[in-house]
Amino acid sequence: MAKASEMNNGGPSGNGEPYFCKECKRNHTKGKIYKEHLKFAQFETDKKEIEEESESNEKELESEVEEIFEGLEEEEDITIELDEMEEELELDSDSDSDEVIINDANACVEAVKKLPGVGEATLKKLIKAGFSSLESIAYTPPKIIQNESGLGDKTTAKLVKASMSQLKIGFKSAEDVWAYRKNISRITTGSQELDDLFGGGIETGCVVEFFGEFRTGKTQIAHQLCVNVQLPEEDGGLNGNALYIDTEGTFRPERIIQMSEGLDLDHKKILKNIIFGRAYNSDHQILLTKEATNLIKEKNIKLIIVDSLIGHFRSEYVGRGTLAVRQQTINTHLHDLLRLTDIFPELCVIVTNQVQSKPDVFYGNPTVAAGGNIVAHGSTIRVYLRKGKGEQRVAKMIDAPHLPEGEAVFSITENGITD
Repeated sequence: MAKASEMNNGGPSGNGEPYFCKECKRNHTKGKIYKEHLKFAQFETDKKEIEEESESNEKELESEVEEIFEGLEEEEDITIELDEMEEELELDSDSDSDEVIINDANACVEAVKKLPGVGEATLKKLIKAGFSSLESIAYTPPKIIQNESGLGDKTTAKLVKASMSQLKIGFKSAEDVWAYRKNISRITTGSQELDDLFGGGIETGCVVEFFGEFRTGKTQIAHQLCVNVQLPEEDGGLNGNALYIDTEGTFRPERIIQMSEGLDLDHKKILKNIIFGRAYNSDHQILLTKEATNLIKEKNIKLIIVDSLIGHFRSEYVGRGTLAVRQQTINTHLHDLLRLTDIFPELCVIVTNQVQSKPDVFYGNPTVAAGGNIVAHGSTIRVYLRKGKGEQRVAKMIDAPHLPEGEAVFSITENGITD
């Protein structure tokens, strides 16, 4: 910008003679200061400064980037590329499995939508109540569907009848049942002796009860099964995820990490595939079980853990006056779990149970499972756990429709359940 003194005096000589201004490229006369010249000169000056600063910044950034890339080694570049490729492959495989699960769940909903008399409003009520598949409608008593969905008697009866006819629920030969039982899936416990006690592992499609005193390994087995269910089928798993309902506050991710590392598994993936729910009272426990119906297909759940089954009921229903109500509530809760194994045959349900002492027993073991005959009849397989020497625990088969009584000795180590 031209100097103010020069402009005020009309040029370098100061006598008012015209002179040529290099900034606006025209003559100035009679010592006048042109406003247009001032604006032009100021604008040009700012623009030049901004351009010079941006050019210098760009040059500095380019030089820094060049130095960084020149300092990198070829081996590091290769490893970065390989890691990125592995991450992309893992993401692709995860997305493919998620798409299969979502498509499966959508197919179940579409089948319900095609039932006679099912419109948009009825479909929303059924899905909200947890009846999003033909199996869930066919295997559930009409009164429960009616109470939880708010549908009428006639509508519910039609839905149940139509679902049963489409699934062809009725009599079948024992040969067909045997053909299904031969190919039943099983989960390994990590101990060969314990697997042999169950006839090759804990089978799906049933409710298995582990009961015993404190520190006998009930929660440890539950943690181990949450890890093992995620193994491939050839390694004793089900390629599925686990749902853990904790009623006593004993679930520990640290233990899951130890067991995962004992099997050389990525503990981050294992933890991600365990859906956890903390039940704070018996009603909340029942509610979480009902909500599990919608999660099984969506999250590929193959194992449900309830640890423990009766803890809240024993603390909330006190006295003989509440015994009948408590037992009936437990009975309904157990049948909800059993119904899940009917609706989803590839699902395994594990419940842990506490024990109580019988004061009239003078000889032998006075401890029996809590819950009485209601829990005994509701469980498909019952196993009693007791302490052994040191890390050893003893599992005794108490009741199973197809297995003989027997015992198995296993150990609880830092890496999990072993022989």
